Amino acid sequence: MPRYTVHVRGEWLAVPCQSGTSTVGWLGKEAVRRYMKNKPDNGGFASVEEVKFYVRRCKGLGLLDLEDTVEDALEDNEFVEVVIEGDIMSPDFIPSQPEGVHLYSKYREPEQYIFLDGNSLTTEDLVNLGKGLYKIKLTPEAEAKVSESREVIERIVKEQTVVYGITTGFGKFARTVIPNNKLRELQVNLVRSHSAGVGKPLSPERSRMLLALRINVLAKGYSGISLETLQQVIEAFNASCLPYIPEKGTVGASGDLAPLSHLALGLIGEGKMWSPKSGWADAKYVLEAHGLRPITLKPKEGLALINGTQMITSLGCEAVERAGAIARQADIIAALTLEVLKGTTRAFDTDIHAVRPHRGQAEVAFRFRSLLDSDHHPSEIAESHRFCDRVQDAYTMRCCPQHKHSFSEDTLISDRYLSCELNFHSYLCLNFSLKMVFAERAETISGGNFHGEYPAKALDYLAIGVHELAAISERRIERLCNPSLSELPAFLVTEGGLNSGFMIAHCTAAALVSENKALCHPSSVDSLSTSAATEDHVSMGGWAARKALRVIEHVEQVLAIELLAACQGIEFLRPLRTTTPLEKVYDLVRSVVRPWIKDRFMAPDIEAAHRLLVEQQVSVWEVARPYIEKYRREHIPESRPISPTAFSLGSLDHMGVGHDHRH
Repeated sequence: MPRYTVHVRGEWLAVPCQSGTSTVGWLGKEAVRRYMKNKPDNGGFASVEEVKFYVRRCKGLGLLDLEDTVEDALEDNEFVEVVIEGDIMSPDFIPSQPEGVHLYSKYREPEQYIFLDGNSLTTEDLVNLGKGLYKIKLTPEAEAKVSESREVIERIVKEQTVVYGITTGFGKFARTVIPNNKLRELQVNLVRSHSAGVGKPLSPERSRMLLALRINVLAKGYSGISLETLQQVIEAFNASCLPYIPEKGTVGASGDLAPLSHLALGLIGEGKMWSPKSGWADAKYVLEAHGLRPITLKPKEGLALINGTQMITSLGCEAVERAGAIARQADIIAALTLEVLKGTTRAFDTDIHAVRPHRGQAEVAFRFRSLLDSDHHPSEIAESHRFCDRVQDAYTMRCCPQHKHSFSEDTLISDRYLSCELNFHSYLCLNFSLKMVFAERAETISGGNFHGEYPAKALDYLAIGVHELAAISERRIERLCNPSLSELPAFLVTEGGLNSGFMIAHCTAAALVSENKALCHPSSVDSLSTSAATEDHVSMGGWAARKALRVIEHVEQVLAIELLAACQGIEFLRPLRTTTPLEKVYDLVRSVVRPWIKDRFMAPDIEAAHRLLVEQQVSVWEVARPYIEKYRREHIPESRPISPTAFSLGSLDHMGVGHDHRH
């Protein structure tokens, strides 16, 4: 028998349906009848028949036709809302729209599992878990460690030993001993009182990452959580039952208390929760709809769930992955701009970058050589100015390898720190709980491994480094739009004056770069004493992670504008063609954005180009990568006449030809 969970005026009602041929209108009327039955005054209505209502899905908010059958219109156990005429539609089910692009918004229940042991999770794994590509299982070794550490907690409780967070209060109340008959209540109170975050909820993707990372940390077996409870957490993850987690409220020590408390609150069946089946609804109903029970916290388990740096680290992992992705594509976009501005490839000569042996710098120079004019990929545009009198370009083109290497170093620092956070493996890394349980020593030790200083500083570095990609991109947009620098029509449009072209798109890029400059102020240099001076130095790592993501989003948007501008510049160089890989990039852009003939609504074009930079299946990088890899495997030494403006001279050494330094 199908059953539906129906929301009527703030109340949830389970409505069974005898037949799939019953209509949506019948379902709404039955829900109203049950609602009136529970009210002393019938909810203010004389009869069910006089109530006029609409029915809509909780997920997606789509209105339903009252004459459709429930069998045709709804899935079994779907969540719906009955909106009585004259009432204001509930905002509770409006899907969260976090800042930025929804990178992984389409959820399909995964078939594959990833095994977590607390030691081997990578940033890529975590991002893929956020996308919903995997379910989770524990390794047998992890299960054994979790069980062993729980035995220590049970012994402490049985012997009534005074241990912080297990038989005492928290923070300033550390000296308050709690009687055994209130130890479970202590943990529930902890979760409820610490669920004090504000702001928009994390997106489902980011909530999945946060939940997955917390599971990985608990799998190490240092927190004292029971295996039974941990398995319940995993079941909620695998069903994509995701608590409402406000994005603001953590100071990054003792860990990310507020967001992790909201995470735990949903798992115990309180607050709001989201799932693909239900959308936003009361947590207990979402769990029930997936055949799950709310967690009943045992001694120490509330603290085990909420004490750690997983908010900072999970958002930080997304930041590292997205920063790396946009950085790779920045090279391709810059190469396209250089081609449009008829720049020289000489600045990317192999020998120049061998003199200053930074690995990242040499790799970027190699990418430019693999994309620009060569015997491997001839360019008619480059050939058109082969023997011109220009010998060098502006820094924003000539110094791309040097700029980019500095960013690469910042990314390596961030990745190293965050990888350490993902899997504790030395005393230098942050650990996972204020109170750690060492089963082999049969004791618990209070420490400071919850502190978010490492990831906070790493993400501050990352924001500063990735910002530079947008800063130099905006300068290249200026060069493309400025006719005195580009020798192209002003603002890349015909009939200038009647049309404004890319004039304000460049202003948008400038605004984003300027905003990033303020966002790059390090959050980790700030600290405020909290918890009655018990927690008197904090990392502010949560803000470091959130602003790093905002900086990265702005960088993506600025580079999307440059990509559009460079492709528009190509239009004015036709019928000449660029290299094969850059033509493929141009074709990709033109598959979603048509050439700019006269002024039109530009924002959708920028959004479409942005998607090409963030979608992993069909991105600018994926189009260009095969050509870069082929060039690496099959490099062909140059054989054409020496020119200071057309190609790298580094390969001429292989032919026994001396360098020509003519200008």
